[in-house]
Amino acid sequence: MINNIKYIGAKGEKKAKEFLISNKHKIINTNFHSPYGEIDIISLDNGTLVFIEVKTRSSNLDSALNSISISKRKKISKTASYFLSKNHQYENLYTRFDVIIILTHDNHITLKHIKEAFSPIF
Repeated sequence: MINNIKYIGAKGEKKAKEFLISNKHKIINTNFHSPYGEIDIISLDNGTLVFIEVKTRSSNLDSALNSISISKRKKISKTASYFLSKNHQYENLYTRFDVIIILTHDNHITLKHIKEAFSPIF
């Protein structure tokens, strides 16, 4: 079960990366780990540094969005701050926190990119 969830998540992240690249994002890092947590994708979008959480679900959009709790947002925010502390070349860029939701149903995939999905929480 755990391996299947990881496989589905990795597949979703791959789709999200393909989508971002096709929309002119430059992928900076994937699965960036810090002592606080992980950020799925970090990209540059026209001079904006974007921290992206990817959720792959077979359920609905609301369920996927609700799975990004305040606790998860804090972890992403702290991880973004950690990333910036280790990568000074990006520290003066505008930053954004996006969510990409990938819904799968009967071999059909729907991707929803929510820009500025949340503000950082510390």
